[in-house]
Amino acid sequence: MSQATEKRQIQARLIEQGSNFRQFALSHGYEVRTVTQVVQRWAGQKTLPRGRLTFQILQDLSRLIGKEVLPGILPENTEQTTAQAV
Repeated sequence: MSQATEKRQIQARLIEQGSNFRQFALSHGYEVRTVTQVVQRWAGQKTLPRGRLTFQILQDLSRLIGKEVLPGILPENTEQTTAQAV
């Protein structure tokens, strides 16, 4: 799936929640431009970001929309996967 498609899916999930990138950024104390750049850069990727702010934005966004934006971004899902594997 392309990054543009992933970004649109995230945007659609936010709209379902009655929000958008701007409202999400402002309600979580992030710069609007930073949030849009993070989503543009990381949506659809398979690796995790190294930057703390980027990682936090993606975690908060994943929690809000109820779906991991990147595989493994939410620690609680990682713990569940590990527990199921045992």
